[in-house]
Amino acid sequence: MWRRAQYKTGRVTFRKQRVDPPFGGSKITGMSEIRDCLPPDRNPRRPGFALPKGSIDTHVHVFEPGYALSPGRGYNPPYSTLADLKRLHATLGIDRVVFTQPSVYGTDNSAILDAMAALNAATPDRARAVVALDMDVTEKRLAALDASGVRGVRLNTDNKGGMPIGIAEIPELAARIRPFGWHLEFLFPGKDIVGLMPLFAALAVPMSIAHFAYQPASAGVKAPGFRALIELARRGNTWIKISGANRVAATDLPPYDDVKPMAHALIEAAPGRIMWGSDWPHPNKYVANPNDGDLVDAFGDWVSDDAMRRKIMVDTPAAFYRLTAGFREAGAASRA
Repeated sequence: MWRRAQYKTGRVTFRKQRVDPPFGGSKITGMSEIRDCLPPDRNPRRPGFALPKGSIDTHVHVFEPGYALSPGRGYNPPYSTLADLKRLHATLGIDRVVFTQPSVYGTDNSAILDAMAALNAATPDRARAVVALDMDVTEKRLAALDASGVRGVRLNTDNKGGMPIGIAEIPELAARIRPFGWHLEFLFPGKDIVGLMPLFAALAVPMSIAHFAYQPASAGVKAPGFRALIELARRGNTWIKISGANRVAATDLPPYDDVKPMAHALIEAAPGRIMWGSDWPHPNKYVANPNDGDLVDAFGDWVSDDAMRRKIMVDTPAAFYRLTAGFREAGAASRA
């Protein structure tokens, strides 16, 4: 059906647009079926150790009622709201967050921008965002996004609907966001990394890669794809999220012992450019989703040194996303 939708991202506008059926209920588009993916574990448990104060979850999505899904999406996400995320972070001991634009919204970033604005209105400097943009974005719009807390653009070739520009347009996009100090965040099939290395080497802005660049743990740290990731880490222009262990491990559920050697190798290669993210609510998964407490405990197993935990969870992402370090003291009381 069609309805008039209101967006609240500081520019209240109304426009006529397609609203897909509520999340859930597989939909047939042409000859392809859009599948319903699994929800997250709705009962997260507290981790077995305490994360450092001011910890930042650098990779989350929100899927709220009332935001139109892109007809070109590849999956139907489960409702996973800002209220759900706040409860999750209060349980895990996480104070700050970076919202990452999911492919199902295309270039309509309203859901994550509204979530970021709501958190920052309640507690300044609590949230940042990485958005999806096409080449029509204006410099004025980029400036407004930067002022709101956006720090980068996501380019996602792994999920249908996640890549709104052509590969050949990436250098121009990089040039346009460079004055704002932004980065490009990439998500791609793991097998593509070697072929993408020339593009990465030529980038004029920093870049980040999530989920171990989708390098399968079963292939080991000497596999060509993982060796390429290590090379990127050592070059000094790439920040890597040791997130999505359930996406690269041999099994969907813990333990993630096979991922540990990859985490250690990346930290050794670039100790000052490693960050952690929960990947909540773990979209586009269809077999099983982990308890997020288990994902935090996996990180604690990979990194036992308190100083390195603080570097990965607090210092590095705070600098990368331009979040003030002073939030450590003020924000710890504001998790809920």
